[in-house]
Amino acid sequence: MASKSKKKRIVKSQCDKCTGLCCRYFALPIETPEDWDDYDDIRWYLCHENVTIFVEDGDWYLNVKNKCLHLSEKDYKCQIYPLRPKICRGYKIDECDFTGAEYNYEMHFTSALQMEEYMKIKFGERIFEKLEQKKKKKKKRKKIV
Repeated sequence: MASKSKKKRIVKSQCDKCTGLCCRYFALPIETPEDWDDYDDIRWYLCHENVTIFVEDGDWYLNVKNKCLHLSEKDYKCQIYPLRPKICRGYKIDECDFTGAEYNYEMHFTSALQMEEYMKIKFGERIFEKLEQKKKKKKKRKKIV
C-alpha cells in the first residue's frame, strides 16, 4: 500500500496535468423514455448544440457540453475551489475524467438523426413517413373547411 505522502504526490501530479475535463460539461438524469412522445422529446434535445444523450446502467442522461464559469482558461484550475459546490467536492481522483476509465455507455446519441434511426427501429422503419402523411391529411382538411 502506498504511503499517504506518496499518494498525495501522485494526486498532485495528476491534478497539475488536468485540463478540467469534468468542468466542461454536466449530465442530468432524465426519465426513461416509454412512448413516442418521450423519444420525440429526446430528439428535440438533440436538435440543440452541445447536447448528447447517453444510457448508463439502464439510466438515461442529458449531457450538456458547457464549461463552468469558474474554470480558469489560464491554468484550468477552479477559481472558487474552497467554496466549490457539493457536486464538485464529491469528485474522486480515481473516478475523474482525466484519470478514470473510458465511459462504457450502453447507448450514446450525439444527434437528432441518430435518435430518428433508433426510433425507426423501435417504432417501425416507416414511422416518419406515416407522420408526414398525417400532417398532409390535416392540411387538406383545413383547406376544405
